Amino acid sequence: MPQGSQYYAEKLSAERLRKCYDLAPPRVRQYLETEIRHVLSRIHASDVVLELGCGYGRVLQELAPRAGTTIGIDNSLSNLRLARETGKTARSCRLLLMDAGALSFRPNVFDVLVGIQNGISAFKVEPHRLLRESLRVTKPGGLILLSSYAEAFWDARMEWFGLQAKHGLVGEIDRDRTGNGVIVCRDGFRATTFTPGDFRELCTSVGVQCEICEVDHSSVFCEIRVE
Repeated sequence: MPQGSQYYAEKLSAERLRKCYDLAPPRVRQYLETEIRHVLSRIHASDVVLELGCGYGRVLQELAPRAGTTIGIDNSLSNLRLARETGKTARSCRLLLMDAGALSFRPNVFDVLVGIQNGISAFKVEPHRLLRESLRVTKPGGLILLSSYAEAFWDARMEWFGLQAKHGLVGEIDRDRTGNGVIVCRDGFRATTFTPGDFRELCTSVGVQCEICEVDHSSVFCEIRVE
């Protein structure tokens, strides 16, 4: 079975990915909406914004009307095609096939870089590499927004993954190996998280400061103001 980032590209892209969000229970929908509102509160009308792992455009469609320019990258061409075909993104929004750990942008391009909904874990890119690339392409004074799941959101997260497994979108959950923030499926998929301590340790290791905040008892945000 495909592993890491290829799992999403091969098993959870386009319509299958959209179905994951369509079947999200109410508490998960609240979490998803709250994350977007938090990001929108950090964006200004003139900002050039990059979203890492934009999928089929779920978040980009909310960001685009609030920013000057928006760019979304993803490693799945089928995701990007669905985003464009269904009108999930504004016509002014650029969609690019790209690896979040090897960004093909010159330095100091973006005012805001967004990698939410546990992208720090889901991308399966080495975290130090991901953060260094994010820092490289963000302008001095710009903002990097990364998020993962809060510990208090575990039950809702398990319910959501259980629904995805029931509908055949991910493998059956291996209950014996699942716990402590990690969900393991019998098809080899493994969904991890980043704790506040993990974020702080990562930022310290690359020499940057961060602010950590918990939103709605569901998201842990790591916010980095680039110097």
